[in-house]
Amino acid sequence: MSDIQTILIYAIPVLFAITVHETAHGWVASILGDHSAKMMGRLTLNPIKHIDPVGTILVPAFLYFTSGFIFGWAKPVPVNFNALRSPKKDMFWVAIAGPASNFVMTILWLGLILIAINLGSQFLADMAQVGIQINLLLAVLNLLPLPPLDGGRIVSSLLPGRLSYQYDQLEPYGLYILLGLLFLGIFQNVILPIVKIIQQFLFAIVGVGLV
Repeated sequence: MSDIQTILIYAIPVLFAITVHETAHGWVASILGDHSAKMMGRLTLNPIKHIDPVGTILVPAFLYFTSGFIFGWAKPVPVNFNALRSPKKDMFWVAIAGPASNFVMTILWLGLILIAINLGSQFLADMAQVGIQINLLLAVLNLLPLPPLDGGRIVSSLLPGRLSYQYDQLEPYGLYILLGLLFLGIFQNVILPIVKIIQQFLFAIVGVGLV
């Protein structure tokens, strides 16, 4: 397989995963009263509008050339929670929309694997498997209960007022805490095993092995 095909196998699923994830946040926020993403031109599936120079280009490229694995993120879609009709309750739905979209895409990529097997296309099968892995990684990682990740927003929306406010005070330190957890092995010891279990479960349901 050529280098171009290999890059496409990884790049297309990554772009779809992060683009749909961010658009889902903006779309649900718009439904619930906040049109910030729409006004800034971010309520679109055009990946160019969501590209983050570091998370979408530099980090995936570095990972690909150093480890053969690609992972990245897009620019967060702007959400003004105060503009939501019911800020605390609606925060839950806006936050969970991103990971939920990744789980939906996981199912769609799983369907593509079945099609690829019937067509005898190793290229499509490999791309679909990467699509499943990337979307599960994004979903599981973002569900970590740590602000400003989606999981942190979800926890904040469920906590009573004072506790929610105190919990939100972690947000300025969230990235540093996440980096610390990653350094301590949460990615290898928690996130990847969960992703593998879900992936094996899905493959078992449709009756296919790892391709």
